[in-house]
Amino acid sequence: MREVLIREAHEGGLMGHFGVTKTLHVLKEHLFWPKMRRDVERHCERCVTCKKAKSKVQPHGMYLPLPIPDSPWIDISMDFVLGLPRTRNGRDSIFVVVDRFSKMAHFIPCHKTDDAVNVANLFFRDIVRILGIPRSIVSDRDVKFLSHFWKTLWCKLGTKLMFSTTCHPQTDGQTEVVNRVLSTLLRFIIKKNIKTWEDCLPHVEFAYNHAIHSATKMSPFEVVYGFNPITPLDLLPLPQEHVISKDGKARADYVKRLHQQERFPAQRSSKLLPRGDGPFQVVAKVNENAYKLDLPGEYNVSATFNVSDLTPFDDPSDLRTNPSQEGGDDVSTSSSAHVADPEVLP
Repeated sequence: MREVLIREAHEGGLMGHFGVTKTLHVLKEHLFWPKMRRDVERHCERCVTCKKAKSKVQPHGMYLPLPIPDSPWIDISMDFVLGLPRTRNGRDSIFVVVDRFSKMAHFIPCHKTDDAVNVANLFFRDIVRILGIPRSIVSDRDVKFLSHFWKTLWCKLGTKLMFSTTCHPQTDGQTEVVNRVLSTLLRFIIKKNIKTWEDCLPHVEFAYNHAIHSATKMSPFEVVYGFNPITPLDLLPLPQEHVISKDGKARADYVKRLHQQERFPAQRSSKLLPRGDGPFQVVAKVNENAYKLDLPGEYNVSATFNVSDLTPFDDPSDLRTNPSQEGGDDVSTSSSAHVADPEVLP
């Protein structure tokens, strides 16, 4: 069972064959068992796909980081991955856009022959439409980014353009790292049918943005949105005899209590039936917002109700001359109330 869970966290669904640290983090979000790190290390060491796809060649020179931005999608980097097999849609390149704050990336399929106008259209369709106009853009000295149209466009919009040094892409280390990870992930997923890389791109983007980044110690998803989305591992059924979580049991009990708040389902089988029950005797005031009723056992629900579910009942046979007694509670033990159906309250 452990091997199945490790394989699902490492390579299943959209997870992307990351290394020991990131695979371990995905597992720890859901599970724990003794010597988990050892088991993950052994699995990653034996992964044939990793051995084939991951290159040991390191780039020359040091990556030089740019100043750290102060919020997501204000300062971005962009680049292209070229020379890919042509897909059935005719695309042979990937337009890579990276947020330098959260490290989130978007991978946009495109054509190598796209000019600055086409690239700008892609950028506005997939980036600006969702995330707004950036404050600065870092890119290489591709002719697309050096055109008069490109410079004029961003100058008019107030965005600062910065270019990496010719023949030294290490100036923009962030995009270089993303491009290398992107290429590796594509090799993991497409395997032999290399012309299907465009179909795999959404899965690759999800895997990249869900993985913990070494700089932020969080996933790009969590930095931008404050939470991680559901993954295939969240949907994997786990046998209770193998995995028992006290937190999970507490959450299940909480959900059951919420379900029990739905009052008297058997008595609400028709819209034409009365919308309330009672009257019932009030036996105790729990607090300012709740009262306990003398509820018959046939209802099989909690006898404590919120005031929003109660309506005072005026008994015409009550002959008290002074119902408002000084110094007493606003509802005495001799008071009664109707219980309203919470499903039909406005």
